[in-house]
Amino acid sequence: MSGLNTKLRKLDEDNKHIRVAIVGAGLMGKGMVSQIMLVKGMIPSLVISHKISDAVEAYTLAGIKKDDVVVAKNLGEINRAMEQNKYVASDITEYASEPNLIDVVVDATGVPDVGAKLAMDAIFNKKHIILLNVEADVVVGPILNKIAKSAGVVYSGTAGDEPGAVKEIFDFAEATGFEVLAIGKGKNNPLDYEATPDSVREQALKYKLKPLRLASFIDGTNTMIEMAAMANATGFLPDIRGGHCPTTDVKSLPKVYSLKEEGGILNKYKIVDYALGIAPGVFVIVTTPMPQAHHEMQYLKMGPGPNYVLYRPYHLTSLETPISIAKAYFDNEPTIAPIFDKPVAEAITIAKRDLKKGERLDGIGEYTVLGSIETYEKAKEDNLLPIGLVNKNTIVKQDIKKGEFITYDMVELDKTTTIYKLRQLQEEM
Repeated sequence: MSGLNTKLRKLDEDNKHIRVAIVGAGLMGKGMVSQIMLVKGMIPSLVISHKISDAVEAYTLAGIKKDDVVVAKNLGEINRAMEQNKYVASDITEYASEPNLIDVVVDATGVPDVGAKLAMDAIFNKKHIILLNVEADVVVGPILNKIAKSAGVVYSGTAGDEPGAVKEIFDFAEATGFEVLAIGKGKNNPLDYEATPDSVREQALKYKLKPLRLASFIDGTNTMIEMAAMANATGFLPDIRGGHCPTTDVKSLPKVYSLKEEGGILNKYKIVDYALGIAPGVFVIVTTPMPQAHHEMQYLKMGPGPNYVLYRPYHLTSLETPISIAKAYFDNEPTIAPIFDKPVAEAITIAKRDLKKGERLDGIGEYTVLGSIETYEKAKEDNLLPIGLVNKNTIVKQDIKKGEFITYDMVELDKTTTIYKLRQLQEEM
């Protein structure tokens, strides 16, 4: 990290900057713009939102006068404004990666198909792409990462989100020689499988968060998607469909995440899971075959062993994204990305309520579906539908009961989307 800081300071001293385009000006996008303003050697040159007022507000919240923000309606206006060192706002998503001076594109939308399109456009235009959009990553991350590598650019998830925070601890543990047994995260909200935008609206508006986004946190879908991203970046698997979700505290994590025959809950090691009672932190469970290393861990007050927890008690979501931007720009390295050509885990789809033949579904955090986690192989065997492929043009082909796992043959998917086409290519690889 100190190396990145040194490189950023040198860039700033040379009056040069990493120019960033940010798509999405909700809670996370606005926070990111403000934070990048404070980073030496980095500028949020372009902010794009379907509501242009949100893009402009992202700048004004960061201390930029409204009169100093250029609202651009075409690529020529964007390029001219950036050449004059102006801050630019737009409502045209397609322009994120096309400006000449943009170095890195960040997707802060959380919409699966938008994320797939943005990533493909960025790669085509030879820009690094950072996704806060794990919803897209768990569906088509492997093929996007493969295409990005071929193009010589970086495809990455973000530091600060739970998957990125877990991967940083995972890498630290493996680099120091520990054996990693389990990885996971705390769940930040009470679990309510029936949560909808209506039921969480008041709380969401209090935090200036989209109601469907908060609903996706509370109904567990976001957690399942994040665990799938962790799995795909490490090769670790869910121990059981949906995860164990024990209620525990940090001190008890090493015992809880041991094998059943050792007094824990696990059927096997090298798993991903989540727990109540330890939020907002993330954790990695490690052990070592070396008696002297055990002795030193116990001297260091890391617990009695043989398993130990490496716990980070916070994750700063989009406020940490500058780290991922800098790693991509300077080191050509992702914070977190899938390691295989196909997923190892899948975020699958469950009916949130009874569904009738002929009706349309909606999407993540809405009224008709929620997500769970399963191994990719089991999901493929059972023909289970990835939730990131569901949109408002998905039509139910038969009655489906509340709580039933939805398969491909139960619905007619929208096959015109970028994410669907990429998924098909990924499956054929």
